[in-house]
Amino acid sequence: MTKETDWEERYQQEDTPWDKDEPAPGLIDWLNKQTLAPETRVLVPGCGRGHDPSAWAKRGFETTGMDLSEIALSDARQKYETLPNLAFFPGNFLEEKPQEPYDLIFEHTLYCAIEPARRDEYAQALNHWLKPGGLFLAIHFVFPLTEEGPPFGASKEEIIERFEPGFELLNDWKPRHFEGRRDEEWMFLWKRKV
Repeated sequence: MTKETDWEERYQQEDTPWDKDEPAPGLIDWLNKQTLAPETRVLVPGCGRGHDPSAWAKRGFETTGMDLSEIALSDARQKYETLPNLAFFPGNFLEEKPQEPYDLIFEHTLYCAIEPARRDEYAQALNHWLKPGGLFLAIHFVFPLTEEGPPFGASKEEIIERFEPGFELLNDWKPRHFEGRRDEEWMFLWKRKV
């Protein structure tokens, strides 16, 4: 098994190639056409410097960003402190449980960042953090799994197989993407089974 990534150290060294200083293009496109209830509570685990959570908050949703890195969260708070319905807190998505589950979870580059051996834990964590009937919207990296990472690759088939037992796949598509990720991202919308 490979050594766990020290995310705090990565931020300390500014070794954060995943941080594009703006929300994911695929998320922006989805938000432009979504029809969610205004009271939807959103969690963004592995939120980094908070760009994706800020996009949700700007649409009026009560949004929580969670990350392992205090540096990333501090930067996020500083940059997005004017958004009233946005909060950031340190936490481990795989190991902790919420006081109250969320209506929607959005993830981008979290699944690919964790050790592949812990992916079942990720699927189980979704059941703690997301209400039955809640939505799971994700932009996953899809490329062959390698031993080197993060990011660790995954196939669309592997992702679907991992989540299908507890979730209904509502839609999946190739999203608009950051430059250089043309064939690396695939977007999924799931609904947690009741």
